[in-house]
Formats: sequence, structure tokens, C-alpha cells
Amino acid sequence: MTAPKAIAVVICSTRPHRINPFIAGYVASIIQSVPQTTAKVELLDLATLDLPLYNEPVVPSYLPADDPTPHYQYEHTRAWSALVRKYDSFIFVTPQYNWSVPSSLKNALDYVFHEWSAKPAAIVTYGARGGGKAEIHLREILKGLRMNVAEATVALKIPRGDAKGVVAETLMKEVWETEGAEEEIKSLFAGVLELFRIEA
Repeated sequence: MTAPKAIAVVICSTRPHRINPFIAGYVASIIQSVPQTTAKVELLDLATLDLPLYNEPVVPSYLPADDPTPHYQYEHTRAWSALVRKYDSFIFVTPQYNWSVPSSLKNALDYVFHEWSAKPAAIVTYGARGGGKAEIHLREILKGLRMNVAEATVALKIPRGDAKGVVAETLMKEVWETEGAEEEIKSLFAGVLELFRIEA
């Protein structure tokens, strides 16, 4: 019997007072509600890694493809490498920063190379207009890492917050429900599962 696939829903923002954990949790809960899924879905928060700006002396793609983990110099890189290797697929939930992705996400992606190769990936963005520019950039980055990126994507619009920029979680959900986000996320997840079938 084949073990269930392990899928990481990645929280890509690391800044204080972020809404990313709530949004990633929303995405994960919808995926887990799909009746036919046997996948093991987990949240993976980049903020818990505390990765410094990339500082490895070697180029990750030059390391042995079958087992690169022990060849990194720093323990934080070896730990990240082992964590990435643990998952079969990744759904990146990212804000849009100035028409691109957060530096925290780009830095985490750049730390390793073979660990990403051939794994299915999907992209969920969010922002005032949904984050479409970040999706374009991230798709190219993931392709450069040789990941198999699902065609379907989800762009969640974030309504304007109060004077401090705080947005109520209930308001976000109301907007997403009106725009059919739940069905879009289910469709995105179906695309990830299809990539597994293509691999097989």
C-alpha cells in the first residue's frame, strides 16, 4: 500500500503582524475538507526557520542530487534541506510585495536545489488586487528549480483594513466566499493531485 502524500502549505511571509498564517490555514482547511483526499496536509511556516540571508559557500545545484543534505556547511541549511525532502509537494501561499514575492520566500527557495526537483507545486497569492504579479514571478522561480507547477492558481483579494491596516478575518472570508475562492482552491488542489498521477 502506497503511503499518503505529504503536502506542505507554506506560510511565506515572516514579518510581524502578518495575516499569512490565517490565509494559509484557510487554504489548508479547504484542501483537508475534500472527501477523496488521503494526502497528509501540514502548514510549514518560514518564520520558524530563522534562515539568515543565504550564506552557504557552495552552489546547491553542484551537490549530489541523491543526497545533498550532509554536504551543506551550516546546520540551519541541513535542517531546511531535510525538511524540504520530507514533503512530496508544496502549495505556496504568498503575499505580493511590490509586484513580486517576499524576500523570505526567495531566500528559502534559493537555499536548496535538488530537494525541490520534480515535486508538484501550486501557488496561492493574496493582495489588494489578488497578487497576480507575484504569481508570475514565483511560477518562473519554481520552474527554474525544476518543480512541476500546476496551471491553476488562486488570487485572494484582501479588503482594505482599518486605520492601522488591520483586516478582520471574517471580512476576508466573506469576500472570498463571494468570489468563489473555495472552489478555486479545490480546483488548484485537483491540479496538484493530477501532477502526482502524471508522475506515476
